[in-house]
Amino acid sequence: MEKFAHLLDSLGLTQSRNCKIALLGDYFKSTPDPDRGWALAALTDGLGLSVPLRRILGELMADKIDPELYRLSRDYVGDTAETVALLWPDDFDRNAPGLADVVTAFQTAPRTAYGEHMRATLDQLDSTGRWALLKLVGGAPRVGVSARLAKVALATAFNTDVGDVEEVWHAVDAPYQGLFAWLEETAPRPDPGRRPVFRPLMLAYPIEETDWKTLNASEIAAEWKWDGIRVQVAAKGSEIRLFSRTGDDISRGFPEICNAFFGHDVVVDGELLVVRDSGVAPFNDLQQRLNRKVVSKKLLAAHPAHVRLYDMLFEGDEDIRGTSFEERRNRLAAWHTRSSVTLTDLSPLVPFSDLGGLREIWNTTRADGIEGLMLKRRSSPYLAGRPKGHWWKWKRAPQTLDCVVMYAQRGSGKRSSFYSDYTFGVWTKDEASEALLVPIGKAYSGFTDQELAKLDKFVRQNTVERFGPVRSVKPELVLEIAFDALQKSTRHKSGLAMRFPRIHRIRWDKPAAEADTLEAAQKLLPGNA
Repeated sequence: MEKFAHLLDSLGLTQSRNCKIALLGDYFKSTPDPDRGWALAALTDGLGLSVPLRRILGELMADKIDPELYRLSRDYVGDTAETVALLWPDDFDRNAPGLADVVTAFQTAPRTAYGEHMRATLDQLDSTGRWALLKLVGGAPRVGVSARLAKVALATAFNTDVGDVEEVWHAVDAPYQGLFAWLEETAPRPDPGRRPVFRPLMLAYPIEETDWKTLNASEIAAEWKWDGIRVQVAAKGSEIRLFSRTGDDISRGFPEICNAFFGHDVVVDGELLVVRDSGVAPFNDLQQRLNRKVVSKKLLAAHPAHVRLYDMLFEGDEDIRGTSFEERRNRLAAWHTRSSVTLTDLSPLVPFSDLGGLREIWNTTRADGIEGLMLKRRSSPYLAGRPKGHWWKWKRAPQTLDCVVMYAQRGSGKRSSFYSDYTFGVWTKDEASEALLVPIGKAYSGFTDQELAKLDKFVRQNTVERFGPVRSVKPELVLEIAFDALQKSTRHKSGLAMRFPRIHRIRWDKPAAEADTLEAAQKLLPGNA
């Protein structure tokens, strides 16, 4: 457990991606089974623990410290695991348990014993070990390591291709001893058998001006860029899996899609959407379905899922990724016609005669509520990752609004001491025709560390009220917010919500009274622009 705690601590203090890869690689190569496998599972959300951590910690801390002092400490630190780790009495036993022992104990203990087991384990660890334990059990280490980065580190450490790691990932279960044995060349490549596995997706580059010089209209196919999430459906008879673009299994959240592919043997690439009456719903509708392990009948009916197909990777046992996009597209169309899989359709190709005409089509995407265009060489094979010179994404230009900061909240991790999350609004009028700010969104990206320090200072010097970790501030600071689209929403008093808002500029120079109005924002809704 101590070695795992040191790894998490080092990762949290390291900003460099290459340094994180090196730290992970050293750990995977120097740590024996099954500890390294459980660490890999923890970093890739593969532990599957379901521990009511907030309730347990609340009860345990009530015996150690005044509840109000604990609450204030938690608000100040900004992270529950760090707060508990620092406040817990430091009379620990140096014979700390191993990582595998900790994981196995929580996997096998009855839920009624979680609290006492947590107390006993915390007593055995130092402050760093306690912090790591709570990150482990809570399922969110938050040390700047994504599942993809952990797999890249694994591949780099054992001198293999990350695409090969991705292709066997779902053929083995935590603690991944078969995977490590294959990487160390002491066992053959894991065989998935009839288990559907993820095949790394092919991704596109944002198109740049220099790219246009290499493009010939006759060699390019164009598709609409739909506003959903990229997915892969891998079906082998009665076994069907729905994967996100990063290889996460999201099948449980979309059972109707899995049922639609029952009995088929295929791997296809597409866009997961919510579709009603043949029309694509706003992304906010799809968000209601994402990250759910259990989906109610009501949600299934209100937000019907649909996959708009782009490409085919396997038909039966035949791997067709090496063939051209044009051939794969024809195979996909023929298969879809034969199979008649419900809850799916083909993303239509966009007809155009020359690049000038294609630009005219692109100019209409915002008015039509489409995210942009995808350009693909007709001769392109299906390659893992983001190879250059094959596919390009041509997203519509972002929209912007000048908004006024209303609230600020402290961040987490390295930002836990800074007010880094900002809720902002636009102007309207109340019943007495007085100026009124109504919230329209929240953002926490788009600024430098130096700008964050200035923003944090502004918040502290202009606080009006405090609500735990949140502060209400004087309506004096204008932020120029960039976003992909506006949509109607009941979450904000403005009745609107932004898609992917980020801070484009801090308008220290602009008076708050000159920020944008709700009326101006409403004109940016699809169909009104």
